[in-house]
Amino acid sequence: MSKNDVDFERPIIELEQKIEELRGLGDPALEDRIDRMAEQLRELRAEIYARLDPWQKTLVARHPRRPYTLDYVAGLMTDFVELHGDRRFADDRSIVAGFAVFRGRPVAVIGHQKGRQTREKIERNFGMPRPEGYRKALRVMQMAEKFGRPVLTFIDTPGAYPGIDAEERGQAEAIATNLREMARLRVPVLVTVTGEGGSGGALAIGVGNRVNMLEFAIYSVISPEGCASILWRDAAKAPEMARALRLTAPDLLKLGVIDEVIPEPPGAAHADPARAIELVGEVLERQLAELEQLGPEELVEDRYRRFRRIGRFTEVA
Repeated sequence: MSKNDVDFERPIIELEQKIEELRGLGDPALEDRIDRMAEQLRELRAEIYARLDPWQKTLVARHPRRPYTLDYVAGLMTDFVELHGDRRFADDRSIVAGFAVFRGRPVAVIGHQKGRQTREKIERNFGMPRPEGYRKALRVMQMAEKFGRPVLTFIDTPGAYPGIDAEERGQAEAIATNLREMARLRVPVLVTVTGEGGSGGALAIGVGNRVNMLEFAIYSVISPEGCASILWRDAAKAPEMARALRLTAPDLLKLGVIDEVIPEPPGAAHADPARAIELVGEVLERQLAELEQLGPEELVEDRYRRFRRIGRFTEVA
């Protein structure tokens, strides 16, 4: 196992290695045995991933081989033109933003990008945006509205960057402004949580007519570790907090926070990124077709009503 693998995947990885070793022998007499082991592997994946607890799903959501925004762009879109900078301070590379063509439709694309290798992770600040990242995203959204293009956002961030420099440049104000401005965009907005949906860092590009989550993504006001540290002063209680936070896709669908759970391939998105990307594309294409039937004012009203439906309350005299 590599350092990126999670413990509960150990039986899967060991069986995969055995299959590869047998294939490497190139012996035709082993084909039947390999086929049986491949079927055993499929069953094992299905069994393990059917019983993951919220903490294990959190680890899957953070898996470094899951597709990131640029993978979805490459797999689903053509003619992508990335735009840089917020025209105020700098270009934040933790946010990717630009225009592309999605299955015949010109769209705006915005999403978090964590980075794969150490150098890229540092350049992209591990997917944690500073204010200029959110202002860049807003600039592209406003351009999309001007030219009548739907907005597709892809969320995968631990949260907004909490550094002093970000606070000095107005982190909270940038997030709040995006929430307000996204709420009144007069074009369709589709949001997909592909990995981690962390707090305001996610919400700043998360106000959409439709909010989707991949099957093993998470979406929460705080990380399990952060919650455990605040409540118990012990980050080791993170698995317990993961259960309490109700941060998994099925929980959030039941609560009305999201609109649709997008299934992942057997073994999750990191096991078959191409298929995971294809499944996301199918959902986005269908939802875009539905929203294109609405006029600009109807889109704003639809988005308003969508978020007003979240939560439960009781009025008392």
